[in-house]
Amino acid sequence: METALPRRAGIGLKPQHFRDVLDTRPDIGFFEVHAENYMVDGGPFHHWLGRIREHYPFSLHGVGLSIGGAGPLDEAHLDRLAALIERYQPATFSEHLAWSSHGDAFFNDLLPVPYDRATLDRVCRHVDRIQERLKRRLLLENPSTYVEFEASTMSETQFLREALERTGCALLLDVNNVHVSCTNHGRDAAAYLRELPLGAVGEVHLAGFARDEDAAGAPLLIDSHGSPVDEAVWGLYAQVIDRLGAVPTLLERDNDVPALATLLAEAGRAESMMSERAAPRRCGIYWGGA
Repeated sequence: METALPRRAGIGLKPQHFRDVLDTRPDIGFFEVHAENYMVDGGPFHHWLGRIREHYPFSLHGVGLSIGGAGPLDEAHLDRLAALIERYQPATFSEHLAWSSHGDAFFNDLLPVPYDRATLDRVCRHVDRIQERLKRRLLLENPSTYVEFEASTMSETQFLREALERTGCALLLDVNNVHVSCTNHGRDAAAYLRELPLGAVGEVHLAGFARDEDAAGAPLLIDSHGSPVDEAVWGLYAQVIDRLGAVPTLLERDNDVPALATLLAEAGRAESMMSERAAPRRCGIYWGGA
């Protein structure tokens, strides 16, 4: 049965922290689990996951559905996701507005899509099928991008808004992705947030990025998930919670993963901001309206 995540901060569940989590039972709102790491029937990972699930809510996050891909969805992959959801009953399931496969080839990356009507129709068909098969509402994540398509006929925010309206899915708002993409394309991140249907946000992601330069010497940010959340991203997050109040917020760290205590401290900063800046207000995925 689908339930809501607590309006608190959570962190990604990493194998190096399994034992520490069970030994110390940290005061954390939830753990995020990457679905593709657990698509096997048994083994030690499921042993630990089952024990931790007894004490904490889970959010399940996918990276392999290729929602923006030109081909049909991988039904076998969907079946494995359905089995994982049935086994652990996560509060939410989320995936990316991106593609990662073409024909029989799978690319270990989340690649951008053109924002046009043909792509929108395809993405909506895929989201409809995912929600039908998994019997739950999908949270669709805004991407981090480094290039744009000349074929695009609408903005990213317009594309997302229409996809959410047509499919009834919710929004996973990755604030780091907003900062990364807007910096890379010379756009105003605050204006981007104002154009989104924030009432449809079901979960927020915060993460770190790496700095580089493009061939012209302009700043190029990489969504690396390998460092603490940047102050600019914290500032955008403050704008989000000023509008929404407390909202389930994940602190992502997938590279150079530090000690559990370091991640918990960063999650604590998010919880403090939620507590200090705004009383909880309505958020569409939980209470039915913005």
